[in-house]
Amino acid sequence: MSTYTIQGGVPLTGSVNVHGAKNAALKLMAASILTEDTCVIRNVPDIKDVRTMIDVLNCLGAEADYRPDGVITIMADGGLKDRAPYELVSQMRASIIVLGPLLARLGRAHVALPGGCNIGSRQIDMHLAGLKRMGVKITTEHGYIEGVDGRLRGARIPLDFPSVGATENVLMAAALAKGTTVIENAAREPEIIELVDFLLAMGAEIRGAGSSEIVIEGVEKLRGVEHTVLPDRIEAGTLLLAGAITGGEITIAGAVAADLRLVLDKLVETGATISESPAGITIKGPKRPRSIDIATLPFPGFPTDLQPLMAAYLAKAKGTSVLTENVFENRFMYIDELNRMGADIKLDGHHAVIRGVPGLSGAPVRVPDLRAGAALIIAGLAAEGETIVYDSGHIERGYENLDEKLKDLGAHITRVE
Repeated sequence: MSTYTIQGGVPLTGSVNVHGAKNAALKLMAASILTEDTCVIRNVPDIKDVRTMIDVLNCLGAEADYRPDGVITIMADGGLKDRAPYELVSQMRASIIVLGPLLARLGRAHVALPGGCNIGSRQIDMHLAGLKRMGVKITTEHGYIEGVDGRLRGARIPLDFPSVGATENVLMAAALAKGTTVIENAAREPEIIELVDFLLAMGAEIRGAGSSEIVIEGVEKLRGVEHTVLPDRIEAGTLLLAGAITGGEITIAGAVAADLRLVLDKLVETGATISESPAGITIKGPKRPRSIDIATLPFPGFPTDLQPLMAAYLAKAKGTSVLTENVFENRFMYIDELNRMGADIKLDGHHAVIRGVPGLSGAPVRVPDLRAGAALIIAGLAAEGETIVYDSGHIERGYENLDEKLKDLGAHITRVE
C-alpha cells in the first residue's frame, strides 16, 4: 500500500493530458480472445487493473504483452484455456467480462466470481440470465461460475437495468453466436460504443450502439485488429474537480466534452467557468461553489464514479446539497473520512445531505475504495494544512501517475510506498 501526503491550499494551474479509458481498455483486452489473430491496443493506461487483466489473459493461455509506450499486444491462438482463477478474478470485478468471450470461443468457461471495490452488491444475475437465453447451461458453486454450451444461439435479451457489464458480456458472446441477438435496455456508455467499434473492426455485425437496443448478427469468425483507446472520462472528471475545488484554472488536454456533458453542466451550476474545444476542456473554479442537487444514473446521467469527488467539492459549497446514489448502495463509505476533514455530511438512506462549510482542514484519512480515494486526494488539495491519505493502493487501480499529474499542475503532493 502507498501513502499520499498533501499540503493543501494551492490553486492548481496549467495543462495536463488524460490517459486512455480504464473501463474501455479492460473490455477490449477481453474481446481480443474472440480471435486467434493478434490484436494491438494503444493508449492503454499503466494501472493495476490493466496489469491484473494481463495476468488473467496469460493465465487463460493467451500471450498478452504490455509495452512502456502504452501498447498491449494480445494473441489467443489454439492454446486458449477456459479457467480464470479466483486469485486473479477476486482482485477486480471487470475480470468477469472474460465469461462471454470464453463461451463464444471455446463453448465453455470456468470463471471465479468477481471481486474489486466493496461499494455495493455486484450481482451478475443479468450477465448469467442473458447467456442462459443464448443456450448456455450455467451452474454456480464453490465460488465459480461454470458455463457450457453446444453453440451459442441468438436470442432476445431484455435487461432489467442498463448494466454495462451485462451488455458487454452478451455483446461479445453474441458476436460469434448463431443467429440474431437483440439486447433491450442496453447500456449506452461511451465505453460500450468503443467496444462495438472494436468488434466491428474485427468483422462483427452490430448496429444500435449508443441506443437502448443493440442488434448483433453472429458471424463465424473474427479477425485481429489495431485500435486506440478513447480518453478516460472519469480521470478527466477527476482532474476537472481537482481544479475546481482549489479555485484554480486548468486545461485537460484530450478530454471529450460530449462524454461529460451532465458533469460539465453541473459544474457550471456551482459557479465554475467551462470552455470546450476539440483539444480539451478548461475549467476555472469559483472562490466557493454554490450548492446543487445530483442523482447518479447510467449514462447519459451523472456517473456514479464521480459522485464521491463531487461530494468533496460540494463540502465547501454555500448552502446544502443533496447527492442521491442510484447505482451502488455502499458508495458512501468515504463520508466519515471527509467529515474528519471538517465536512458536514450526513447519510439518509441513499441520499447524502451535504451542509457546506467555509473550508476543510487537513487530517489523516484512509481510502475505502478507488473513487473515494481520489475524492480524499482532491479534498486534501483544498484543505488547510497537511492531509495524509493511507491505504491508497486502491487509487493505483484506476489512475496512472495521478500524483505526478497533480504536481505538474502545482499541487504539493508526495507519494510514498
